[in-house]
Amino acid sequence: MHKLSPLTLAAVAALTTLSASGPAAAQPAPDQRIEITGSNLRRLAAETASPVQTLTREDIEKSGRGSVAELLQTLAVDNQGSVPMTFGNGFAAGASGISLRGLGAASTLVLINGRRIAPFGLADDGQKVFADLNTLPLEAVERVEILKDGASAIYGSDAIAGVVNVILRKSFVGTTFKATVGAAQAGDGRNARLALTHGRGQLDRDGYNLLFNLEWASRDAIWNRDRAGRAHIGRADLRDLGFDANAGLGGTGAILDNNVAASSIAGNVRNPVTFDYWSRGEAQGGDFTRRFAGAACANLTSHPQGDPGHNGARGCLIDAGQAYIQVQPSQDTLNLFARGSARLGTDWQGYAEANLYKSRSQASSTPSAVSSSVGYPGGPVSNAAIALGAAHPDNPYFGSAARLRYLAADVGPRVSTTESTFGRLVLGAKGSWAGWDIDTALLTSQTEAGKTRTGYLQRDVTFALLNPTAANVAAARAGSAAYAALPAGTVWRIAENAGLNSAALYAALSPTIVDDSLARVTQVDLKLARDLMPLPGGPLGLGLGFEARRESIRLTPTTGTERGNVIGLGYSAYDGARTLQAAYAELLAPLTRQLELSAALRADHYSDVGHSTTPKLGIKFTPSRQLALRGSLSEGFRAPSAAENGKGGLAAFSTAVDPLRCNLGVQSACSAFSVAVITSPNPGLVPETSKSQTVGLVFEPSPGTLMALDAWQIERRNEINQETTVAAIAAGKVARDPSTATNIPGDPGAITAVLARYINSARSTVRGIDLDLRHGIGLGSAGKLALDVKWTHLFTWRRVDADGTVYNFAGTHGNCDTTNCNGTPADRINLGVTWERGAWRVAALANHRASISARTERNDADCAYHFADGTDAPRGCRIASFTTLDLTWRWKLNAGLELFGAVNNVFDRVAPLDPVTYGAVSYNPLDYAGAVGRSVSIGVTARF
Repeated sequence: MHKLSPLTLAAVAALTTLSASGPAAAQPAPDQRIEITGSNLRRLAAETASPVQTLTREDIEKSGRGSVAELLQTLAVDNQGSVPMTFGNGFAAGASGISLRGLGAASTLVLINGRRIAPFGLADDGQKVFADLNTLPLEAVERVEILKDGASAIYGSDAIAGVVNVILRKSFVGTTFKATVGAAQAGDGRNARLALTHGRGQLDRDGYNLLFNLEWASRDAIWNRDRAGRAHIGRADLRDLGFDANAGLGGTGAILDNNVAASSIAGNVRNPVTFDYWSRGEAQGGDFTRRFAGAACANLTSHPQGDPGHNGARGCLIDAGQAYIQVQPSQDTLNLFARGSARLGTDWQGYAEANLYKSRSQASSTPSAVSSSVGYPGGPVSNAAIALGAAHPDNPYFGSAARLRYLAADVGPRVSTTESTFGRLVLGAKGSWAGWDIDTALLTSQTEAGKTRTGYLQRDVTFALLNPTAANVAAARAGSAAYAALPAGTVWRIAENAGLNSAALYAALSPTIVDDSLARVTQVDLKLARDLMPLPGGPLGLGLGFEARRESIRLTPTTGTERGNVIGLGYSAYDGARTLQAAYAELLAPLTRQLELSAALRADHYSDVGHSTTPKLGIKFTPSRQLALRGSLSEGFRAPSAAENGKGGLAAFSTAVDPLRCNLGVQSACSAFSVAVITSPNPGLVPETSKSQTVGLVFEPSPGTLMALDAWQIERRNEINQETTVAAIAAGKVARDPSTATNIPGDPGAITAVLARYINSARSTVRGIDLDLRHGIGLGSAGKLALDVKWTHLFTWRRVDADGTVYNFAGTHGNCDTTNCNGTPADRINLGVTWERGAWRVAALANHRASISARTERNDADCAYHFADGTDAPRGCRIASFTTLDLTWRWKLNAGLELFGAVNNVFDRVAPLDPVTYGAVSYNPLDYAGAVGRSVSIGVTARF
């Protein structure tokens, strides 16, 4: 049991004091009150003690976005840690998540109609379990409410940063058909959406309502190679901008140093005596015993060669990032929502809701390198020793085994196809009894997701086909029936000779591999609310609630990763289940017409991590009709996910520098390089806890003008993180391969893996302000104009690790541990202007991201990347700010027919250069619109 905090005791006292009252007062008519996210009590005023941002159907239409996910990820309140739908090669490919306050998608609770949904089965970065926003049916959405402070006192775990409550339509009468088509100006990225919504019956008149919504959407891929003329977009070879291969931005395949070479389409091989690498097609060779004229780089690619940072470095270079990776993956979705409600007597109604969502997305990545090391629960697996056998016909050191660095372009790109199915069913009843408003329901929800992968190399087969020693052949025969069926003596011919390989060889070398996941939530809940007594400002409201829930999630590892047998693909698996029971109480006390107090207290008991009690207090003071002052104090928590405290583990990749080798003079170790990170679950984890404070004002000087300004702070403790790669490397918790050592004395060889686990390692403090400004202007016969500004400024994003190390991420490219290394901008702004007149509505929306430091945190003495001349990259070590303008229009031809359209990124702005992120190639995923370029869409809505 956790000790009660002072805030918990204060909430208990407030609940006790406020509830000691007399008989219940008569309730006002229900239609005079509204229910706001963050409270289960209906209220007269839309503005509460907690800041809530509401997006109406009109806001959604004016945004021009094709999904709820696209809209939410443009908002100023969304920050670092969101899961972009365009990151096709991430752990959670095909899904999309929001991260309020930059605290990560796992700390933002997403609800449908105030109730939980099953999370996406593929955790982001193998750790962060979150709800997939893509499952939300756009045309069925009535509004979206974003609670911008902690809400664990009402909703329990995961609401540390806030809540996104998607409220779907409760009823509908008639039929609406909507069709939209669009594409990028470049002609690719074609997309289409069809939506049909039908409803019949009016609850008050007919005693029932049936609502049905069906949506289908399809989106084509956009390839980096199709943005070849768009500055740096999608390019991993930036030598013309002053980068070189040592920074990883000088082309794929360069030879970097003694015993250091990247993977090449021609094959870089190591001199067995001097350890110098040479490209197989180099005319001068490196004491080659055989020459391969067909492996000359000019025979394999027309890509420009040479490297300004290395005076024409050797190697056969291509831009693999541009050739094989996408700006956005393709995706097809089908979404079904149905709701039925029926009167059950005078005071009751029954209701049922059902959601079904299916998605299929496909993403491409670079071909596999034969030497990429991996990890699995048994430890690191180094593939650095991969070699062409002494008798391999493509070995230029014929007679001696020679290490090989080869990019398997003949196998083709690595392609991942993610399929997911989401389902949700709610059966409930609501009504009044003995003065209580009651809502109770049974909910069940689940997500099935899995990936099918092609283009990945089997380690045992790769080693045997390139270097058929007795040991390698025996291992491959034992592990692969497809290899055992190949003719004895079969070898994998590479580069210019790949055409000699059989289909059977490729089937053994790179079979289809799969994983699958299943996440389930089953819940029964009861919510009760009533007025207790009249107060000068209105009735004293009491709310009570009870929940019982079972959660489970599992991910089976991708075929072969459980034994480290897939080159370049780490292990990820988890399995866990738990039950929980919760009870909560809430009071709303309008003490006077000017002063309103609120209090909430919730107790949760988890079968795996014990008990948690979370309170919340709120105050709103309205000295005049034009001004309201408000504030809140709350505590919150996030229970560890099964990926963090269950069974399984994670072997993934991160980037790091190697200070030990760098200090010895190994230049390639001074720049960030890819390294395997093996992380084990920890059943001893305790929940993350948080304390949140908000204080603000709402000012309405005139009926058409409103300003809300809120300052906020969230302090999170017992933060669950992987041990950082920097700390683990500094502590020597690494595995190295001595055979990769250079001829520099004392070189211990390259790091193959960092060994870590999940720990309650840190505390973080995030502090900022939100501004919400709306102003309407009447233009007489010219119509009306509406201005809307949303601005979030981040003062502090400070993290303190267990060892006392302090990181400041606000305005920098960190926290890379959260996701994608896409940065924590200090400012995000949405500025909207809407003009309406008669049948016309035209809206312009500007989205702004402030510049960010290219350092991973403020205290870094050095820039994360450098040009070949050693200067900071980009210049000034800053990623430039980025602003786009979107336009939407609507024309109502008549009551039943409407035309609409949108132009996104009107001025065709190019996303700034960003070499630090790994979620996109040379641009920040936050700036996705600047990678795509200008895009247009047009549609029609017909109502019957």
